[in-house]
Amino acid sequence: MQVSAGSQSFNSVNSLRLLGRWMRMVTIPNQSSVAKAYDEFDEAGRMKPSAYYDRIVDVMEELVRFTVLLRPHAEQLVDRYSERKDRDEPVSTPVEVARLA
Repeated sequence: MQVSAGSQSFNSVNSLRLLGRWMRMVTIPNQSSVAKAYDEFDEAGRMKPSAYYDRIVDVMEELVRFTVLLRPHAEQLVDRYSERKDRDEPVSTPVEVARLA
């Protein structure tokens, strides 16, 4: 969720999104980068009020929403046929199980 890539970090943020998807992570549609972040914080380490701050809050709110919505389904989201097969577990898919119920 963090990257240091100078004033134009969009490519780095997009690369992190690709890496997250590659690792089967849920990536939220929203993203933000803060140009010259070293200028955006006060001496106490808090982010100064700005459009960047507002955007970061928007992104974090979306992250929390996705977490709340997806957390109850985490086990199903990471369940993979090929991994069950490698562990010699039953290989019926969750869709097949739901159809049988």
